[in-house]
Amino acid sequence: MASAVCVRFLLQRSTQGLPFTSRAVPAFYSPFLSRAHRLGPSDDEMYQRTTVSVMQKDQGNGLMIHSYSPRGFNIDGNKVFGPCAVLPPAILQWNVGSYKDITEESISLFHMLEPRIEILVLGTGARLERINPAVLAFLKSRGIAVEVQDTPNACATFNFLASERRLVAAGLIPPPVSTALEVTQE
Repeated sequence: MASAVCVRFLLQRSTQGLPFTSRAVPAFYSPFLSRAHRLGPSDDEMYQRTTVSVMQKDQGNGLMIHSYSPRGFNIDGNKVFGPCAVLPPAILQWNVGSYKDITEESISLFHMLEPRIEILVLGTGARLERINPAVLAFLKSRGIAVEVQDTPNACATFNFLASERRLVAAGLIPPPVSTALEVTQE
């Protein structure tokens, strides 16, 4: 008799969550934990919609050079013809014709800026050209790092540094018209 009571007790407990059979039900069974139960807006706070309020909008990344051509540059929708000096927040015409015209006088506007720029990116046209070492030494003495590149790479470098919010300026000479793809008849 005692064994029958014990078996009956164990069978009742196994349906309530004791793991004696393969069909055991968890002891903390709840209809809210069942997959078949759908939560409604009143059932759970996590179901309610979340709203976000932007307290301060992120400022823009400054000037970005979107394109270049033999005629000039497209800088944030502003078309600039010929060589230009990009001095955030200003875009100026730069009075140089080629890399040979880059002198201490022509770069004087870059070292007079406040706040002082960290890096000056010089684009020398279609090819990387050597700048007068006296000009580079002059900028170094003023605490300005110089990066001399061909204009396509100088535009990309300027955009990258400006996106990192560095104090950067650029002196850019448009590349000449490329004749590499022209077909010549012989």
